[in-house]
Amino acid sequence: MQNWQAIGRILLKAAILFVIVNVVIAALRPYPTLAAVSLYNTVYPGRPRLPYGENPAESYNLSLNSLPAMFASHTLSRPKAADEFRVILLGDSGVWGWFLANEDTLAGQLNTMGPVMGDGRTVIVYNLGYPLMSVGKDLLLLDEAMQYSPDLILWPVTLESLVPARQLDHPILQHNPARLRRLIEAYDLTLDPYDHRFVTPGFLGHTLVGQRRALADWLRLQQVGVAWAATGIDQVIPTDIPLRQSDFDADVSWQTFAAESKLTTHDLAFDLLAAGAARAGDVPVLIINEPIFVSNGQNSHKRYNLWYPRWAYDQYRELLAATAVAHQWPYLDLWDVIPPHEFTDSPVHLTPAGVTLLAESVWAGVTAGSSPGLSMIWPTTKEHEGQ
Repeated sequence: MQNWQAIGRILLKAAILFVIVNVVIAALRPYPTLAAVSLYNTVYPGRPRLPYGENPAESYNLSLNSLPAMFASHTLSRPKAADEFRVILLGDSGVWGWFLANEDTLAGQLNTMGPVMGDGRTVIVYNLGYPLMSVGKDLLLLDEAMQYSPDLILWPVTLESLVPARQLDHPILQHNPARLRRLIEAYDLTLDPYDHRFVTPGFLGHTLVGQRRALADWLRLQQVGVAWAATGIDQVIPTDIPLRQSDFDADVSWQTFAAESKLTTHDLAFDLLAAGAARAGDVPVLIINEPIFVSNGQNSHKRYNLWYPRWAYDQYRELLAATAVAHQWPYLDLWDVIPPHEFTDSPVHLTPAGVTLLAESVWAGVTAGSSPGLSMIWPTTKEHEGQ
């Protein structure tokens, strides 16, 4: 009987301690600080792209929603060298490098062929592309990246990434509502700060129990680092990659538009681009209209590709160019620089050879200094010997 009483007292004390620990954790909310603690860049090398994946057992990677944990695993979190010219590259899955090895991504190839600053600083490009299309997602990543002292920001965009109704579909936005609300308020964005898709945990959600998924993701990210560091594998690249669609129905609908219509700036999330330029402050932001697949198949006179009817994309290009001029944004339109056979499974995913062409076009546009704002930071540059 006494043994059972002793066991009961122990269990009661353990339960009280568990409650106290959860209450303290909910009050102090230490997870963001813990998430920034990482074995990457110390025990393991830093990752050259942000962690993303749904099968950690095969790709040694996983998706998570903690910005501190994501950035702590990235090479960007290493101290900036005195002779480094730091370039941040934003964008979608094409920039992240879907079905591409790290060295074949846009950042990887820009680093291979990049110019050297006239003052001797080495240009290093950091891949902050992240799958799913949303310039709102890019803005959130840019906001986090500013603490790492970039000297230039390259921001590839496309029409799909500027659809207002899709901005808050991205999980990383839904799970970081406080960060996004600050941006909405600071830059008077048209996004709804109380959108129903936001995940806003209450007091219990900040307890140890409530944070168990986030803590488990953080721990798994550290665990898969062992296999990732040994193999360099961070996604499964199939031997045969399915090709994008080339033949289409005689359909010109796009998003909520059933037929050809007149687009205005209100139909596109240009306010998020403006917010990004403002958040960057004195750091130049080069907006790049990224290349798209242009089909020559059935009904290609009506549609450039599966995503874009010609009427919508043509108007988007005109509006983006006019907005860039009005805001004096450095702007580069590369929409048709890649031949159709260098696209893989989507209208924006490229082969390694296609990425090479894109990287050459980007550096040519940057070093030309023809856009307002870029000529101030590229007054004297020299190419690597042999480039």
